[in-house]
Amino acid sequence: MITPPVADIRRAIRLALQEDLPVDDVTTAALFPSPTPALARIIAQQPLVVAGLAAAVRTFQTVDATLVLSIHRRDGERARSGDCLIQIEGDGRSILKAERVALNFLQHLSGVATLTHRFCDAVRGYPVAILDTRKTIPGLRALQKWAVLLGGGANHRRSLSDAVLIKDNHLALLGHTTRPVQTACRKARSHNLRTMRIIVEVESLADVRQALAGQADIILLDNMTVASVRQAVRMIKGQALVEVSGGITLKNVRAMASAGPDRISIGALTHSAPGAAMSLVLEPQTSRRQKK
Repeated sequence: MITPPVADIRRAIRLALQEDLPVDDVTTAALFPSPTPALARIIAQQPLVVAGLAAAVRTFQTVDATLVLSIHRRDGERARSGDCLIQIEGDGRSILKAERVALNFLQHLSGVATLTHRFCDAVRGYPVAILDTRKTIPGLRALQKWAVLLGGGANHRRSLSDAVLIKDNHLALLGHTTRPVQTACRKARSHNLRTMRIIVEVESLADVRQALAGQADIILLDNMTVASVRQAVRMIKGQALVEVSGGITLKNVRAMASAGPDRISIGALTHSAPGAAMSLVLEPQTSRRQKK
């Protein structure tokens, strides 16, 4: 079971409700001055991997603790178009107040999980992990990375404090240093008191040689062709883990996996995942009883 980041969910909900409901829902208050019993269902409108249900449930409960929620799908489960994910029963005014925030979490996070699942499916059969990056929406990183896990992917570092990752701009800041990749790796190793793995981003086979000389733990091949990745993997020969990143799409990810890397990191999982299609269908509870 993949544990949801409860503290991060609570913080995100608090900020989202402050943004969407600073005082009151003036439209609902004008139309419904007294409690209005209702029943709502959130329905998937496409095949998807459910993610963010814990956030949606807590959103409804935060707005109105008396709402009765029935869970039909759980985070990490797959749903078909037309499936009911969750049913909400209680005061329709409260349901309307929570609707958009709850759907925002569900649609976005399910979109991340669904896209991640598609990438994982695309490389099935190859011993390679699909990873996210730090290209996340500010304030939602923990939730987005949770959604990646639910979709079958793995998490890269969560923050700048989690791992040593030497990138092109670190190398640029070193100036005209002889063998900059090797130098950077050795500097990082000598100052890394917590024995974190050293990851270094390289753009050429010459840089790969420097990374090996600098004893990098993970060599990140950035924007390389499949042929170059294959050649780099042969050169590295298991002396370091091989990660591939840059320009990875659903069209080319399987070919890239065939070149033999251990990891493929994809920023699009979080920064470009389309929101999953779903809707909240609401009806007065009295009219529902009359239909029975």
